[in-house]
This record gives sequence, structure tokens and C-alpha cells, in this order.
Amino acid sequence: MSRVYNFSAGPAMLPESVLQQAQQDLLNWHDSGMSVMEMSHRSKMFIDIATQAEQDLRQLLNIPDNYKVLFLQGGASAQFAMVPLNLFGQKTVANYCQTGLWSKKAIAEAKRYGQVNIVTSSDAENYTCIPDVSTWTIDPNAAYFHYTPNETIGGVEFSFIPECGDMPLVADMSSTLLSRPLDVSKFGIIYAGAQKNIGPAGLTIVIIRDDLIGHAADNVPGLYHYKTWSDSHSMYNTPPTYSWYVAGLVFKWLLDQGGLRKMAEINQRKAEKLYRLIDHSDFYHNPVNKADRSWMNVPFTLADSAQDKAFLEGAKQAGLETLKGHRSVGGMRASIYNAMPEAGVDALIDYMTDFAQSRA
Repeated sequence: MSRVYNFSAGPAMLPESVLQQAQQDLLNWHDSGMSVMEMSHRSKMFIDIATQAEQDLRQLLNIPDNYKVLFLQGGASAQFAMVPLNLFGQKTVANYCQTGLWSKKAIAEAKRYGQVNIVTSSDAENYTCIPDVSTWTIDPNAAYFHYTPNETIGGVEFSFIPECGDMPLVADMSSTLLSRPLDVSKFGIIYAGAQKNIGPAGLTIVIIRDDLIGHAADNVPGLYHYKTWSDSHSMYNTPPTYSWYVAGLVFKWLLDQGGLRKMAEINQRKAEKLYRLIDHSDFYHNPVNKADRSWMNVPFTLADSAQDKAFLEGAKQAGLETLKGHRSVGGMRASIYNAMPEAGVDALIDYMTDFAQSRA
């Protein structure tokens, strides 16, 4: 069977050349006689893999020298706890934007460790927009400011980086990191689960400014201290070695594509052509405010939901997989991360056009 176009929100598609390289290396990495999956994380071979991956990521994002890059486990959901455990310090309040399910979950976790000031919420709008900044209420004395630049379920994305004064800005970039250039220096902490634009599930990237390390209380478990991971170069215990290795291949692939500026051009073009089809059709609808639409996750509904099953069955036959929307919102969702080729989006557009015409 030939490969399909996989529109899953995560685990998502990986570049085919990356998969081919991993396949080539699977049994015998660089004549070592073993797979990366079998290597000791303390071995020189794996240390070289890990070091190169970090160097390439730093090059892609132009990460300043006063930031550490951590390769962790636990997904972004573990960071929902690690952020407040490490940043609350002597303060009792943190600022959070609530713009979708993932930021809502981050808020629920932060409330276990302190008070949360909801800066803004689009809950009343069913998470279909980013509320106007003029309506925000930021606590200037809070420990930090947290937001989710892209909500994968609702397909809502910030088109700007919030201004929050001197307090650390924290961002859950699980679905946008590496999709475009980014000024890392504006952030205190950036974290991202790997399984969208970075690599396989099981790896979490944390980019953290040096001055924010070492402030967790003594009663916080050692595994939840950023200092534990910074001091051990992400190897306090056995890291997700294979996911780290594949992420390194993805970083190389991104550099070979021309870096993040080139990826941004492609990603914006993919999203614009899909939204164009939806907006010019009476058969499809996207509920998100146009200024706040995601480049990465495009939800849409059919005019007649009774056609959903037929749409998904026909898509599968056409080699277009995992288009069913999240169970909390229904409808459809096309996740078009870096590894989704433009040809895949074109194939989806052709299928959507033919399906709508056949049901007219």
C-alpha cells in the first residue's frame, strides 16, 4: 500500500526522507552494529546524536546563549505542572489566557499550586476567537504570563506575541514550534510536545531562560525541577533516546528545506488555499474568526452533518486519513503541519470540491 496523507493532529506525519533515514539506520547506526534504540544514553555515540540535535535546533530558532534547551518526557501536559512548580516562587498568582481546551487544562493544573488570574477567555464564544487585547485584565504582580499560541482542537491561533511587561512569558507551542521563525528572546519558557512538528511522541522540548532555573521549592519532586534537567543535560535518567534521535533528523530536514522562513512561506500558503476553498463554498464552514485562524489546524463542518460519515469514508478511499474532528467539537479537522506536503493539501481540496459537487 502506498503512503497516505495523514491529517492527524498528533502523532502527525513525519517527513518521508526522515523516515527513510531512520529505516536505513534502524539495525545499524553508522556501522555501530546496533540501533539507536539499543544505545546507552551515556555512550559517546548517543551523546554525539543529542549534541548535534541541540545545535541544529539552536540554529533553526537562533536560540540565545542564555537559554537552556531541555529534551524531556511527559508531554506538554507535564509542563502544565512544572511551570507553576518552578515559577510561582514567593508569589501566589499567575496570569493565564484561556482560549481553548489546552489552555483550560493548563489553568486547571496551575490552580493546584496557586491562584490563577484569567487574563482573557473566549469560552463564551466557544473558543472561536482571541479576545481583543483592550479587554484583557493582567495582574502586574503575577509570577508569570502563560498562553497557548495555537489551540489544536478549535483551530484558533494568536497572530501576535502578548506584551506582559517584565514578568516571564510562558508559551505552550506544541503545535506551532518550528512552523515559522520565532524571537525566542521574548519568552521566559517555551515548551512543546514533539508529536506535531518535531518528531515522534514521547519527547518534550523545553527552552528556558537561565534566570528561571533553580527556583522550585524544596518539597517539589526532583524530577519536576528544571535545575535537575539543566544540570544533567537532560539525562538525569534515561531520556526518550529514539524520539530525540528522530527529532534530530527532523531538524536536519528543516535546515535542508531552507529553514523556518521557508517553512513559514509554505505553511501559510497551504493554510490560505484551504481556507479559500472553505470560504467560497456553501457546503463547508469554518467557525473561527478570520483574523485568529490557525495555520496548523483547520476545523470545518459540512452543511449537512448527516454527510459526515460518507465524507470520511470517501476521504479514506482517496488516501486522506484522520480528518474526523475532535470529539469535543465534531465536524472535521485537517492538521497541516510542516511534514504535510502541499500536494496533500491540494489532494484534500480536490476531494472536498468533488464531494461538495456530488452532493449539490
